[in-house]
Amino acid sequence: MLLAKAFFKSGWFVQSFPAFGVERRGAPVEAYLRIDREKIRIRTHVSRPDHVLVQDVQLLNGVAVTSGLQPGGWILINAVDGSVFRDRFSGFRVAAVDATHIAIDHSLGTRTHPYINTAMIGAFAAILGMPPMESVSDAIRADIHVQPENNVQAAIQAFETVRQFGTVC
Repeated sequence: MLLAKAFFKSGWFVQSFPAFGVERRGAPVEAYLRIDREKIRIRTHVSRPDHVLVQDVQLLNGVAVTSGLQPGGWILINAVDGSVFRDRFSGFRVAAVDATHIAIDHSLGTRTHPYINTAMIGAFAAILGMPPMESVSDAIRADIHVQPENNVQAAIQAFETVRQFGTVC
């Protein structure tokens, strides 16, 4: 996981793992990341996340993305306009980035299946204020061998364009 590597490079202890449900193309997939300044000893499923990233806005219609989310936690959504979600996610901070168009603009994937992961990581780093963009860029360059600079530029653009909507109570 690129985000885990970026945090690790920045001096954090990390733990990341995916959780797969139904194994079919297009099925919702969950991935978890724990970070701490001290060694992480817990090895269980994350049931009370601090933050959530939603890569496909369609998931908001069928998946309880806020299940267990800590009050005041961030919900980062791949959407053109996140302000439409303010009322829906009362008690959480909402941010949006148009990762789909950023990926398309940087020729990542195709128009129908853009690769948005690096844009989402850049936007997440911006709203959290960590890890530093340099660590994100280094992790991308180390792990992505096809169009690494396009991916770095997508992360930077998302970092610079993510829109935050503050705490909604």
